[in-house]
Amino acid sequence: MNSVTRDQAQAAQDQFGRRIAARLDGAARDVPHDIAERLRAARMQALGQRKPVVLQRRSDVQVSGGQATLGGDDRVSPWRRVAAALPLLALVAGLVAIHVVHTERRASELAEVDAALLTDDLPPAAYADPGFVQFLKSAQ
Repeated sequence: MNSVTRDQAQAAQDQFGRRIAARLDGAARDVPHDIAERLRAARMQALGQRKPVVLQRRSDVQVSGGQATLGGDDRVSPWRRVAAALPLLALVAGLVAIHVVHTERRASELAEVDAALLTDDLPPAAYADPGFVQFLKSAQ
């Protein structure tokens, strides 16, 4: 919300408040005297019981001039650079570990297939023979 819209909304609220106050003032003239006195006494009692307004001292209020402040100076210490690089290093190490585990798992699967082929009764060349594939299809 920009300042023009905020100012327009504030002006509309002020105008609405003035209209309500004018109507209430007009209606207050028509109230009988005894009711007006009871209302005045109730208003005084309510004002006497309200909580005191706590004002902040000027030194307690922090103003940044509309800018985000992160604290500290413009210099970046070497420890901050290391701390900023640590998550990136952890990510790279995790990706390398995943790649190594995946490669080892794939190699072990291929080794199992190779071992099964080599220890089978049929020679590996039989699996490459088109006639053998035809034999397997007709046997089923």
